[in-house]
Amino acid sequence: MITATKRIFRSGFIGFWRNAYVSLASIFVMTIALFVIGTTLFVDQLLTASLQNIQSRVDINVYFTTTAPVEQVLDLQTELERLPEVASVTYTSPEEALARYRERNRNEAAAIQALEELDENPLGASLAVRAVETAQYASVARFLDEQEQFASIISFVNFNDNREAIERLTNIINAVESATFLVMMILVVAAVLITFNTIRLAIYTTRDEIKVMRLVGAGNMYIRGPFMLQGVMYGLIAGLLALLILYPMAVWLGPKTDSFFEFDLHAYFVSDFLIVLSVIVGIGVVMGLLSSTLAVARYLRT
Repeated sequence: MITATKRIFRSGFIGFWRNAYVSLASIFVMTIALFVIGTTLFVDQLLTASLQNIQSRVDINVYFTTTAPVEQVLDLQTELERLPEVASVTYTSPEEALARYRERNRNEAAAIQALEELDENPLGASLAVRAVETAQYASVARFLDEQEQFASIISFVNFNDNREAIERLTNIINAVESATFLVMMILVVAAVLITFNTIRLAIYTTRDEIKVMRLVGAGNMYIRGPFMLQGVMYGLIAGLLALLILYPMAVWLGPKTDSFFEFDLHAYFVSDFLIVLSVIVGIGVVMGLLSSTLAVARYLRT
């Protein structure tokens, strides 16, 4: 077994270097395919980060009457925080609401003058409810409608005002996730088919040797092994080359994506390098192994 394994590895390396031009062609095609897949992975991360950033700014605001007791407001906050659909609940006191109103309208003399004429704070407390997913805001709104014990202190819930924006954002998120998955699958299939045909060319040049090996009684695994090893080598080298191309692109795009999408592509590449490496090189190795196995199968059936 050890001797046979050594021979398979030796034949695989010899075949790789003997058919150098065909090997380079296979690596070149796989590198392009893996680069496109890596680019798609980057685009997916940018879109995901952008949508999460938008999602983090969408919430339901519960506004209370000016006479609402703080204890009851905090009780409702506790009830909301117990819901599995809720990610966070932020309490804003009447004083904080007034301070924010003054800050937003500091250049509006009429608004500030109107406040000065009032003897008391006209703003009540509020709760900003943020759901885990945008699709769960409707469930949170229904929960608020069912809380009859708090109905007397709730002045207004702005879910209906934000409903269209929330539903639109939910549809965008679902569409992006589906489209990204579909594009990734199409690219993987296309890369496997292209690599398959390229490796078939490499195997075609040694078809006579395969026939001789079969005539002398060599087993299928002994014949297939060197080509499988070559496929793995193609995928490994192509994956590393694709990473070498993706890295300077990430460095160049990093500041631009950080300012526009609030997501630093270079920082992501560095922090999650092992994941990116595993995905790109892993797909390359699997493509090379699968393509070489399928390509040599034709000659093993004859």
